[in-house]
Amino acid sequence: MKKNDIFRRLSDPGIVAVIRADSSEQLMNAAQALCDGGVDSMEVTMTTPNALQVIEAVTRKFGDKIVMGVGTVLDDVTARLAILAGAEFVVTPVLRLDVVTMCRRYDKPVVCGAYTPTEALTAHEAGADFIKIFPADGLGPNYIKAIKAPLPQLRIIPTGGVEVKNCADFVKAGCSAVGVGGNLVSKEILKNQDWKKLTETARAFVAAMKAAKA
Repeated sequence: MKKNDIFRRLSDPGIVAVIRADSSEQLMNAAQALCDGGVDSMEVTMTTPNALQVIEAVTRKFGDKIVMGVGTVLDDVTARLAILAGAEFVVTPVLRLDVVTMCRRYDKPVVCGAYTPTEALTAHEAGADFIKIFPADGLGPNYIKAIKAPLPQLRIIPTGGVEVKNCADFVKAGCSAVGVGGNLVSKEILKNQDWKKLTETARAFVAAMKAAKA
């Protein structure tokens, strides 16, 4: 998949599902349920058992129907292995410049974690395509709006604390997309294998984002 196509898919409808599953089977079913609900960008964290094998299996099964990324990446070696396994984008929880360099080498989008304006600008100047403000739940849309005022060039994806009811606030603050974990793919849904509920929740997020961007 070309880099520009990945950018477009990440930004429309602008929801990146963050999946922290206990098994590869859970993740495969969750991926299908999310896709059915209109969320086709998802990030499997490296804390998931056999994460690289799962990425490979998901990309083999779904192809371009899903933009599969990898999260919780802390070093360039892991980033490279994930890209070779099929990851289309890479996400770090913190500022990791070696990961940014590796992703640029493979021409894959990288979402670099940051918390402060200095970290965000450092990541951007190093070549990060998106800035992941994390954790965003203690900061909120007003913090992102404040950062975007002097640094409008940043493409920000907040993660942590994003809900259906506050999607519009993050969009109005200038976010390019949002990362959603437990408020979309909850532990309860995974435990109970309630894939219907996951699809319904995904649809609610998509509707909220489309309304906010309209």
